[in-house]
Amino acid sequence: MKILLTGCAGFIGARVGALLLERGDEVVGVDNLNDYYDVRLKQHRLAGLTVHSAFSFQQVDVEDRNALAELFAAHRFDAVINLAARAGVRASIQNPRIYLTTNTQGTLNLLELMAEHEVSRFVMASTSSLYAGSEMPFVETADVTSPISPYAATKLAAEALAKTWHHLHGINTAILRYFTVYGPAGRPDMSPFRFIEWIRRGQPVRLYGDGTQTRDFTFIDDIAHGTLASLGIKGFEVINLGGGKRPLAMTEMIAAIEESTGRRANIDHMPANPADMTDTAADIAKAGKLLGWVPSVDPQEGFRRTAVWHMQNAEWLDKIAL
Repeated sequence: MKILLTGCAGFIGARVGALLLERGDEVVGVDNLNDYYDVRLKQHRLAGLTVHSAFSFQQVDVEDRNALAELFAAHRFDAVINLAARAGVRASIQNPRIYLTTNTQGTLNLLELMAEHEVSRFVMASTSSLYAGSEMPFVETADVTSPISPYAATKLAAEALAKTWHHLHGINTAILRYFTVYGPAGRPDMSPFRFIEWIRRGQPVRLYGDGTQTRDFTFIDDIAHGTLASLGIKGFEVINLGGGKRPLAMTEMIAAIEESTGRRANIDHMPANPADMTDTAADIAKAGKLLGWVPSVDPQEGFRRTAVWHMQNAEWLDKIAL
């Protein structure tokens, strides 16, 4: 297949791109390489893709419809995987407009061009943040129409647009609601990356809330394999991709990192953020039924692999701002 992969220098995008290339697909990757966090991380991930002859990269923003139109005119895509997004609940409160233009307007640009060029497969990253207030474990049929952050609101709007374009143009669509993705070369605005680096550097760990809040941590490789499997979806489906086991408390994550690094955490307790969800837990039965997908990496092993990567890359990671 020839696949347009947006957000290819992102945490999830780069791993998805690597798996696509390993299985023999041709990938056209786009990313705007914005400075939401240190671009050196994005360049590190991108370098792992550019060694493949079947990969080509364009520095394009999904907000730029004209630039996207040129790509669609130059290539005959079999599918679009849209992983380009402004992510992060707290940052979306500070700058909601950029979340709207990237997450919602960017998705609309892709859908319009897919319909125009008769591209029939669409996979889009969404978020477990939509489930705020729902009963756990979160199931795809839950009412998600009351988001508590601009980030979640823009993702909900993107989901609605994708469903509309499926209805109007028959685009086979998989909406993937990811649950707290972590792993090597992660995002420095997320707690797994930050906590490992703070502990490794001997700096205070800023913990918002009392640490009992839980997350359904999902290892990056499991997320990437589930994303590839969703390319075969027919019709329109919303699918949870999460750990699917016992969610970990933040204090348990810290303990796992301490064990993996051999270093103790110095915790600086901060007030809880009202935009943060207290707990998350994924019902992944649908992913198992439709995709044959079951996560294989438990958090203890996943955090060990992630900590090892941080220790091996310590020299340049020391320069990354947290």
